[in-house]
Amino acid sequence: MQPGIIPRMLELRIQQHFIESADLKYQAAQVLSKPVAAAVQALLACVTNGGKILVCGNGGSAADAQHFSAEFVGRFEQERPELAAIALTTDSSILTAVANDYGYEVVFARQVRALGLPGDVLLAISTSGNSASVLAAVRAAHERDMSVVALTGRGGGQVAEILRETDVHICVPHERTARIQEVHILVLHCLCDGVDSQLLGTQEGPA
Repeated sequence: MQPGIIPRMLELRIQQHFIESADLKYQAAQVLSKPVAAAVQALLACVTNGGKILVCGNGGSAADAQHFSAEFVGRFEQERPELAAIALTTDSSILTAVANDYGYEVVFARQVRALGLPGDVLLAISTSGNSASVLAAVRAAHERDMSVVALTGRGGGQVAEILRETDVHICVPHERTARIQEVHILVLHCLCDGVDSQLLGTQEGPA
């Protein structure tokens, strides 16, 4: 292959990723708008009553946890007061100490029990719904009388089985991790926008 020549098959493969992602987002909009709106209300009630959001996930979901927390503490698209959110994925000393002493499964759960209070919300992210560390965090949140907003895919896995009626489950209707993660980041943006619109009284649609 000559330098600078892009194979047509590669272009088509890339285009297919865009098409599949767009198709899933269109389908998911019909399925997820109600639970996402319920999650907005749960987060809004939490922060307006002095609570905080604890966020956890592994791998790409850890990055999403940090992304969400940054937009809550900083801002999303509009200026507003800071909102309390903590990504449980960022303190390397806590993560490594807990994993070394107790096992990785409880790296989030111990932080939830240490930091979580009744009225706080755990935002738990797992594409499969079967992450042991996320499952332990959900159980710890319930011990602390916290509500849970769970972002999953693939039917929700074990997370779906342990959620309570007062929790919110946002389950992306797909099996492929990459597609699920792409919808997760859109959902997180919807959560930020929804909270901001309610706090700031912005009723029109997103720009």
